[in-house]
Amino acid sequence: MTPFWNRRHYGRGPVRLVVGLGNPDREYERTRHNLGFLTIDQVAQDLGIMVHKGKSRALIGETRVGGEQVVLVKPQTYMNLSGLAVAPLASWYTVEPQNILVVCDDLDLDQGKIRFRRQGGPGGHNGLKSIITSLQTDGFPRLRIGVGRPPHGWEAADYVLQPMRGEDLQSLTEAARRAADAVRCYLEEGIQVAMNRYNS
Repeated sequence: MTPFWNRRHYGRGPVRLVVGLGNPDREYERTRHNLGFLTIDQVAQDLGIMVHKGKSRALIGETRVGGEQVVLVKPQTYMNLSGLAVAPLASWYTVEPQNILVVCDDLDLDQGKIRFRRQGGPGGHNGLKSIITSLQTDGFPRLRIGVGRPPHGWEAADYVLQPMRGEDLQSLTEAARRAADAVRCYLEEGIQVAMNRYNS
């Protein structure tokens, strides 16, 4: 069967999805695993829109940037099933994988650092793994926000799901702010410019 991103699409110009990964319950709001959600909220605020419309097991907000339709996405499936929200939206909007930017936390980056990648494996991130499985490709860009490795004796799951406090909360909130700026750069100037500017 022809992949949805290779089908002809009539009546709509180019569309980009920007997907922030996280968990929907309030108890997860200030956790490291919800940095994708936090970034999307900041981007939405910058663009003057709200991400509150329910569609395909996600909350979305739609706008235009540089003549292209942009859909901000917060999957409501919980992290490990993120692909069940992303794939139907990608199909509905007929978005090619290279136009789906996924924003997520990353244990292998130092806390507060951000980095773009054009594509790649999940790197142990279950949200990315679910999206790769559902799209049947890893050929989509992602913006990773570093949270650092857990302290000695901590399980990774406990670390990323623990509420952030104090200096950690401040550091990672600032990282989400920079990530939102990086998303705007990506949308306005393209991924190569964004990589050159934010991957240092």
